[in-house]
Amino acid sequence: MSETAESAPSAEAPTDNTPLPVVKISPPISSPDMATILGLSGSLIFIGGAILMGASNANFVDIPSVLIVVLGTIAATSTSYSVEELKQAGAVVKKSMFRSIIDPSALAKSLLDLSVVAKKKGVLALTSYEKELAKNKFLEKSMQMLVDGFSAADIEFLLLQETEASKERHKRSAGICRRASEVAPAMGLIGTLVGLVQMLANLANPESIGPAMAVALLTTFYGAIIGMVVMAPLAVKLEKRSSDEALINALITTAVVSIAKQENPRKLEMLFNSELPPAQRIRYFD
Repeated sequence: MSETAESAPSAEAPTDNTPLPVVKISPPISSPDMATILGLSGSLIFIGGAILMGASNANFVDIPSVLIVVLGTIAATSTSYSVEELKQAGAVVKKSMFRSIIDPSALAKSLLDLSVVAKKKGVLALTSYEKELAKNKFLEKSMQMLVDGFSAADIEFLLLQETEASKERHKRSAGICRRASEVAPAMGLIGTLVGLVQMLANLANPESIGPAMAVALLTTFYGAIIGMVVMAPLAVKLEKRSSDEALINALITTAVVSIAKQENPRKLEMLFNSELPPAQRIRYFD
């Protein structure tokens, strides 16, 4: 973050006598999402541990049951969406194992630095920060519209449209995961019914009833794991990612529109604090 934001506790709006802030935009930091990785792996480990600790020689691996649940869930979910939506959702789910970390408070302070520069030197002065702006594609595009002379109303409309489109894509991907979480237990129940029918057809051999019942119940077991342990938490995580990204885009939109309206940076600080969570609110001028 800039030296001005950290060392100059001026309570006044910036004047021509104060030095320009050093604008630094922190790029998104991609790192494994340990909460997701540990949560999924931990759940499976605990379930596996409980199975191993049980005093039983039951076999919890049955390939036909796996095929019914896994392939059945994929097929049933696919009927609700297009191929393109499924491909997009697959890419988003893969990215859910990693996260791009952007500190909203640090970004807000950097945006205030840009606002101070624009207030003192004019909007065209922002072109000297192209390398910093390029670290955030949404910010770079927003500032380019500002420099190109778009009106504040046009900038706000276009950026809100892009943010809504991004939220809709994330919502659709989360919806696919949530749909799969609903279908998987149902496919497990279908597999159990198939197994029961096969078991009842073989009642002449009483010794096979117990093992056959165990295999029939495995499909319900697999369906519950895939639906409740894997897909439902992923859907919630995708919705959380969408919310985080929307906050970042909202901060950028607020800043660019404020600069386009030539508003005082102190007002922008108050606007930021109305959008940021209480624990992340900033104090730039005080």
